[in-house]
Formats: sequence, C-alpha cells, structure tokens
Amino acid sequence: MGELTTNDGVRLAYRDSGGAGIPLVMLHGWGQTQEMFRHQLEGLAPTRRVITLDLRGHGVSGKPRHGYRIARLARDVLDLVDHLALDRFDALGWSMGASVWWSFMDQYGTGRIRRFVAVDQPAAVAAVPWMTREEQQDSGAIFDVAGLLELGAALAGPDGDQARYDFVRGMFSGEPDPGLLAFVAGQIKSTPPYAGVPLLFDHCAQDWRDVLPRVDVPTLVVGCDGSHVSPGSQAFIASRIPGARLHVFPADVANSHFPFLENPSAFNSVVDKFLS
Repeated sequence: MGELTTNDGVRLAYRDSGGAGIPLVMLHGWGQTQEMFRHQLEGLAPTRRVITLDLRGHGVSGKPRHGYRIARLARDVLDLVDHLALDRFDALGWSMGASVWWSFMDQYGTGRIRRFVAVDQPAAVAAVPWMTREEQQDSGAIFDVAGLLELGAALAGPDGDQARYDFVRGMFSGEPDPGLLAFVAGQIKSTPPYAGVPLLFDHCAQDWRDVLPRVDVPTLVVGCDGSHVSPGSQAFIASRIPGARLHVFPADVANSHFPFLENPSAFNSVVDKFLS
C-alpha cells in the first residue's frame, strides 16, 4: 500500500504491484473499493505493473466533506499518476471508474494513455426528459430523474444500510454466490452517505456521449449479459469510440455487474489479450 495527498489536501490510498512494463491503472465503481480488483492484482500483475486506488470517500482513503464530483475524482487520478511519475500507462475503469476516466480524458487529454478498457458503464445513467426514447436506450440509462432522487433519499435516510444492500443486490442476476454478495455488500459500507449520495447524484447526472468520439486510443468495451447495465449500451459505446472493440460475457460465464470477481480467469484473459 502507498499513500499520496491530493492538491486539495486529501489522503488517498493506492496499491502498486511494482511489476515491469506499461502500468495498468484500475479504477473502481461507486461505493466500492480497490479490493474489487484483488484477483487482477494476482492474475495480471505477473506480466505487468498493476495500480489500484481507493477513490476519495471510499475504502481506506480520506473521507473529507468536499470534492464529491466526477471532475474532482479525475483530478485526484491526475495527482496519482503524477505522484507515480507515469508518463505512459493503460487505463481501466469499471462502472463509475469508467466515468472518471472519461472525465480525465475530457479535461487532460489522452496523451499519457496507451490503451483504455471501459467495463460495464452506461454513457449516461439518468434518463433526462430531453432525451428521446432511442437515446435513453442507447445511453443505457438506468434511472429516470424521479427514481434517482428517490434512491438518493433512501441511501441518506434511516434505512440507508438496507437501501445500499438492495442497490448492490440489484446488480446480480439470479441467485448470486452468497460469499461474493456479502463481500460486495460489505465493501459499500466504507463510503458514508455524506460522500456517497452527492457523488452518486453527480455521477448519474453526467452524459459522456459527446466525449466518446474523442477517445482516440485503442479501446476495449466490456459488458455482461447478466448485468443490470444493458449490453446494448456497451455496443453503443463501442460504436461511438473510433475503432473500439466490444466483448460481452455471456450469462454462463459471468452473470452480474462484477465479472472480474465472478469469473476472474475469464476477465483477466480478455483484458490481458487486449493490453498485450
């Protein structure tokens, strides 16, 4: 484990395998932690340097009372890669982590990124009224505005623990492995409501469709038939990023929003082949 302090004074915890070759910087999703990638540190690190991070408000990183916006998280990642003096690296973002990378590219460009992997993240999470029905479907919108506000209120309310559990449970199809569900549900408890709720609102308010055509590095988009995120939305993202590849795990390989936990060997093989 290592630590850095961001330019606004927040302590962030990261893990660096210290391997050789082009580094791979992996970002987790909302309410989760770098422990999501425990199988990738083991499975990918033998052939490359793997770096994971607890975003602010998550895991064992600092939990200040400010900065819970995607743009700020992207700046935190810039602080990380500057701290580690990474002039060239591969980037992987899962769920909200992909949004953080899109924000990073939007603000700071792609000059330091060699290859990019986006895992199971819609181009826009909220179905706003000015989207057509087709645009809502392509973007992969999960909530309407009323539903987003209702979720935020539940997460911040007295039954927030149950709301967080139900939110996580909805990311699995069928009957998940009890140990895996318990692990994911446990990790989300590290993010307090004062951090998680405004960040979720900001995250869901973003629309990355205009950024996608400007992603000018080789890109792999990964979806999953068993996820709550529509595989069709992942095909749309791959169609908008020039030259992007698409890989959708069938339900008999991975049946959730967490293919890297559910079937690490299959996930690692797909990512390793692309990055190599």
